[in-house]
Amino acid sequence: MQHLSRLAFACASLLLMMLALFLLTFGMFDLLRALGQSWHMGRNAILQAISYVVIAVAVFDVAKYFVEEEVIQTSGKKSLGEARASLTKFITTIIIAVFIEGLVGVFETSTSEPAAILYPASLLVVATFIVLALGAFQRMSVDAEREKKKVGGGEE
Repeated sequence: MQHLSRLAFACASLLLMMLALFLLTFGMFDLLRALGQSWHMGRNAILQAISYVVIAVAVFDVAKYFVEEEVIQTSGKKSLGEARASLTKFITTIIIAVFIEGLVGVFETSTSEPAAILYPASLLVVATFIVLALGAFQRMSVDAEREKKKVGGGEE
């Protein structure tokens, strides 16, 4: 069953990486097409291309996380520090993607539809809460790791 699970994660990771590459390619072709029509459309296409790149990087990082954690990782047990570092790296990528998507959305809506700024602004608020939650997780996990070392005399 473990081999089947690894194979499924490997296939899903490859598919996600290919889709991320397609998204990058689509974004570049869309940008070049828009720049060929007019500079004004190019400005909007640049913002959209930034959004595509950020999403593609986040998707690629998710795929990389799957490969590192579910396909390559041979031992089932990880130390608390390793698990915290791995999860922090993954969540940080998501946070960056949400922040950039929110910023791009703010720029897009502020020039064309100022009334629609609520959605991108809420993305920025959500990203801020994720940062705060990650900080709380870091603090609690470090405290738990210290407590485990005191009580148990070491890590797993």
